[in-house]
Formats: sequence, structure tokens, C-alpha cells
Amino acid sequence: MNQLELIQSKIYEIRGQRVMLDFDLAELYQVETRVLNQAVKRNIDRFPEDFMFQVTAEEWVVISSQFVMTSKNKRPKSALPLAFTEHGVVMLSSVLRSDIAVQTSVLITRAFVAMRQMIANSPVIMSAQLQKEMKELKEYIEDVFADQNDINEDTRMQIELINQVLAELQVHKKHLMYLLLVDYQYYTL
Repeated sequence: MNQLELIQSKIYEIRGQRVMLDFDLAELYQVETRVLNQAVKRNIDRFPEDFMFQVTAEEWVVISSQFVMTSKNKRPKSALPLAFTEHGVVMLSSVLRSDIAVQTSVLITRAFVAMRQMIANSPVIMSAQLQKEMKELKEYIEDVFADQNDINEDTRMQIELINQVLAELQVHKKHLMYLLLVDYQYYTL
């Protein structure tokens, strides 16, 4: 897995926003999570709510079910992680002030951009694919109905023939019964 894919695998959706969690960012920036969080707290005015927010307990349960933590030390059980939007991640590079932070921030921004482009292009592809599948499905259904109508027409003709044969048999039966009755009367006299 290349570095861009690795970063993209650490982007989650919470509250309708794509975010990265503090412990993943700390790992990428090669600092401890507590160091990253301390830097954020010292510069909290740089992280408005649309840049960073703390995950609720319910959100943490949902999001933590999406990944396997490789280390229990990544996050203390009582502490809820901070979630950083793309803008918050960019702001982190100015707060952490290291070459690694700047390089990592560029990579993370590229990962967010690549995801946006993939999502932006996806509906067009999905739409074309769905249209093609809908057209094929419509043609298939029309063929099935055409076959059904053919079967129904054939079945109607067969039923009509069967009814004609039954009607003829009834006429023959009545005629035969009449003949038998006449014949019986003739022999009984």
C-alpha cells in the first residue's frame, strides 16, 4: 500500500465530514498523540469547530468498529479522540513546526483532494453504469413480457382447441347416448 492509500485508509466520515483522528495524525507526523494534542490546546484559536472537534462516545464506538487498532497504547480508554477536517490537518503543520509535519501535511492534503476527485467522478461513472444496466433490464423485461404474451396467445389457442374438442365430445357423447337409448328401446320392445 503506497503512502497516499495509507493516508486515505485513515480518513473517516463523522458528522458528514471527512476527518482524520488525532492518533493517526500523530503517527503520520511522527509525534506522540499527547504531543499533538498539547500543541493543538496551546493554539486552540487556530482550530475552530469546522477544523477540529472531539468525537462523542457514540461516534467513537461507531468509528472504532471500522478499524483494528494495532496498539492498545494508541488511545487511552477514557479519552475520546480529536477529529481534524482537511483544514484542521493543514493547520496542524503550522502548529507542529517541523519538516516532517509540512511534508506530511502536503501528503494528507493530496489524499483529501484525491478522495474528493474520486467521489466527484464517481457519480458520473455510476450514473452511466446505472443507465446502461437499467436499459439492459428494461430490454430484458420487454422480452419476458413479449414471451409471456406469446405464451399467453399460444395458451389461449390451446385452451380454445381443448374447449372445441370437449364440446365435440359432449355432442358426440349426447349423440352416442341418444343412439344407445334408441338402440336399447329397440331391443327391449
